[in-house]
Amino acid sequence: MSTDENEKVKSTKPTQNEMPDKYPTKRGFYGTLWFYLGMLITRFYVHIHAEGKENIPKDSPYVIAANHQTFADGLWISNFIPRKQFKNFACLAASDLETDYGAMGRLMMKVGRGIAVDRYGNPVRGLIKAKKVVEKGNIMLVHPEGTRTHDGMVAEMKDGAAYLAVKANVPMVPVYIEGGYQAWSRHMKRPNGWDKVNHCRRRIILHFGKPLLAADYENNAHKMTEALSAWMHDMEEKTGAADKLKN
Repeated sequence: MSTDENEKVKSTKPTQNEMPDKYPTKRGFYGTLWFYLGMLITRFYVHIHAEGKENIPKDSPYVIAANHQTFADGLWISNFIPRKQFKNFACLAASDLETDYGAMGRLMMKVGRGIAVDRYGNPVRGLIKAKKVVEKGNIMLVHPEGTRTHDGMVAEMKDGAAYLAVKANVPMVPVYIEGGYQAWSRHMKRPNGWDKVNHCRRRIILHFGKPLLAADYENNAHKMTEALSAWMHDMEEKTGAADKLKN
């Protein structure tokens, strides 16, 4: 093989920080079908609605930073964004979702147009891919906690969502999910939509907050994350999250 041919082969190989072109995962017909089925099942089990939808940007790409309560968080959030934006909705997802959760995990990657990220190792490749996807006009959901809550409360947040917002120069929209943990926590094998105390279906509310802009935080991802965390904890207090978990 000639030197020129060698160079051509090398140039087509992904670098260490690049990801395969299969990300974001293509939603396709079946992913779209399961999105609608998932929302149908959700509405059968619980009452769900959103507040603050006027805070969702109408025209520009943006990053969504949400607390992580259930496997269905991405499904619910994508249901409440403007319909014309749905095709551009994508999410960062733990790489083990594809490998350790069987058909359900692979289906979730399709529905959410997932980009795999290694939450236990180096997440740089996933973040670089996500940044490029956002720069192409997509909406990116990120759970800054990195994993579903263990106790229903907001955990320590990492800078991934804010990093994307800063590097792609787009707004970061905070979303607080209220009531998801009680309906389908990581400790449940299946959803539990019945509130035994009040004898009714459980209520889930998605709160969309006002976008955070990188320029307001000196383009500093860590400062943005601190503001996001403060907003999340404020929402916990306003919604009485701790008291509701005792019931």
